[in-house]
Amino acid sequence: MENNNQSAPSTQVTTEYVMTYVAPLDPPIAIDDGMMIANVRPGGWVKGPKINGKFIAPGADWLRIMPSGAFRLDVRGLIETDDGAYIYISYNGIIKNSEESAERLNNGELLTDKDIPYFIAAPTFQTSSDKYDWLNEVQTVNKMVEIQFGEDGYVKYDVFIVR
Repeated sequence: MENNNQSAPSTQVTTEYVMTYVAPLDPPIAIDDGMMIANVRPGGWVKGPKINGKFIAPGADWLRIMPSGAFRLDVRGLIETDDGAYIYISYNGIIKNSEESAERLNNGELLTDKDIPYFIAAPTFQTSSDKYDWLNEVQTVNKMVEIQFGEDGYVKYDVFIVR
């Protein structure tokens, strides 16, 4: 192994668009100062070049609030495609709000990726469907597009394969 003390990368990361989805969220339930749980309601939609569907039960987000104020996502959900396949999605991620974005989110305002300093997650998928088997074999990243808490709460993501 050669050690050149190289500070530049040896590889590159590329992405490929997979889908956009909207997951309807119930208002978060505060467990204590360090955790909230947001149920994912059935409905919403999943749309992409090779996939279309909706979220069905069960699903939820166990949101840990770190001492720094960053949120750590722990999400599990179930997609039913419009051709009857079931796809399990799970992911972890990080949300770093500003004081202003956290307050606006808690007040039920609609926020976009421009409002929250950092909001990225890394889903993996599991399915027995031959048509969607390709999802079993890739790592993806979610980039938050929109989020809103409250009675009509939801989160919207664009999803990309990382290569």
